[in-house]
Amino acid sequence: MKETKWWQNTAVYQIYPKSFNDTTGSGTGDLRGITEKLDYLKELGAGALWLTPVYPSPMVDNGYDISDYTGINPAFGTLSDMEELIAEAKQRDIRIVMDLVYNHSSDQHPWFIESKSSRTNPKHDWYIWRDGKEDGSAPTNWRGIFGGSAWTYCPERGQYYLHTFAEAQPDLNWENPEVRAALFAAANFWLDKGVGGFRIDAITYIKKPAVFVDGTPDGADGMVSIHAMTVNTPGILDFLHEFRREVFDRHDIFTVGEANGVSVSELSDWVGENGVFSMLFEFSHVLVQYEDEECWSKMVPWKLTKLKQALSASQASVAREGWYPIYFENHDRARSVNYFFPHGGDTRLAAKALATVLLTLRGTPFIYEGEELGMTNVCWESIDDYDDISSHGQYELALKEGFSPAEAMRFVHFNSRDNARTPMQWDDTAHAGFTTGTPWLKAGKSYPEINVENEIQGPIFTFYQKLIALRKELPIIAEGSYRPVYEDSQQVYAFERQLGDERLLVLNNFYPDPITIDILPEYQNGEVLLSNYEETQTAEVVTLRPYESLAIIVNKH
Repeated sequence: MKETKWWQNTAVYQIYPKSFNDTTGSGTGDLRGITEKLDYLKELGAGALWLTPVYPSPMVDNGYDISDYTGINPAFGTLSDMEELIAEAKQRDIRIVMDLVYNHSSDQHPWFIESKSSRTNPKHDWYIWRDGKEDGSAPTNWRGIFGGSAWTYCPERGQYYLHTFAEAQPDLNWENPEVRAALFAAANFWLDKGVGGFRIDAITYIKKPAVFVDGTPDGADGMVSIHAMTVNTPGILDFLHEFRREVFDRHDIFTVGEANGVSVSELSDWVGENGVFSMLFEFSHVLVQYEDEECWSKMVPWKLTKLKQALSASQASVAREGWYPIYFENHDRARSVNYFFPHGGDTRLAAKALATVLLTLRGTPFIYEGEELGMTNVCWESIDDYDDISSHGQYELALKEGFSPAEAMRFVHFNSRDNARTPMQWDDTAHAGFTTGTPWLKAGKSYPEINVENEIQGPIFTFYQKLIALRKELPIIAEGSYRPVYEDSQQVYAFERQLGDERLLVLNNFYPDPITIDILPEYQNGEVLLSNYEETQTAEVVTLRPYESLAIIVNKH
């Protein structure tokens, strides 16, 4: 077996800096706030911290509209604050991982300001420009991810520019080698500062079709999603292999791409020795609510077997080559205890059940801030309470499609990215102890009960600690093979890990109802390695209690 790399045996903790810890009273989290909490993260067991963008930005999309790829947003601090964070984290054996947003920049980036100034500017083709149709309308009927046309008219040039996301996020032209060189140089700038890797945002959209044409409308607005027209366009891997040669291969880092649109069957082309990235975020297991594309008004009832099949397919696809980043939450997703357990019950047990799956699957686990506390969705009453640009766009689209305001709000409650972006809940004081000022986004309703001060010795946080420690102690969890068992069960997600003659059986009841199952014969006299209940059990027949997780090991080394 190949030597295990440092990032294959660590837990990554994702931080949304704007909401993590404010040391200035500005209402916005900052880099010094992260440095201040490094001991907390070390106590949890994190070995790497992924920061969402901290670059200069107008913050139209909360930092994913970057106006300078080698600077620090003054709202977060200074470059010296970043250098201090990297150095202090290193002293605690924690690496800092940065977010690269290379499909698009801000429309306030100097590159775009030059590009839009005229058709003869040296940077005139650093972005994607097209003439309108004969009637002056947009070049195609493509709808942006956040709603509305994916094209915006620019009077200075008399042309339209393309934006996969918001109007303020023009897409970069990766066909231009000067653009690629500038982006690679920015990545190397941060590696020279000592960062330990990158998460690369929306990378599957960087390659555009050779010819832009209208698509078949998929909504009442007469448009088609740009995702369907541009995602994972053939030729994209040529760009990405160049990226790897010029940046990734020169350093001992890990890279993880956001790969919406890459199928499980394609994963081996994207990760591993012959791929591009160390790991690839894919979305099948967090899109179980949808029939096809991720449209909130198209949510459907789902069965546990769909989630199990998605996770098992991803495990199988990287079993021989590559590596898998395991996650249930991030800054773009609703809180997992609400998303995966919508049928009610004890959310604290549910949080521990998800932790069991997250930290016993093969791959590198990614924990999102507050997930280790069991933080929950916000469910604010008015759309005006939400900051998320995507939430507002989807709310308006739902109304256009004939849903009532109450129904549209139900979609927002369940899916809004603000569910994950509320301030980190440190204690039960005003604004959850996040700031002494007015927070940029109000705290979630649960903070008087769910907070670090309450949980630091509590069942969820300490359960995460135990699981992270077990991953480092037992090679079977990091290195063992994966095999699903009880595959037809609509209530239990179970799988076996194996390394040599050592075997680990993990059982997870995803429902608030008990269920009795026959334990596989080889585990009937095994050792209970962990349970999310205080009173553990093992026998030939086991009744899994509501949301119970149980791990049984045999031939433990």
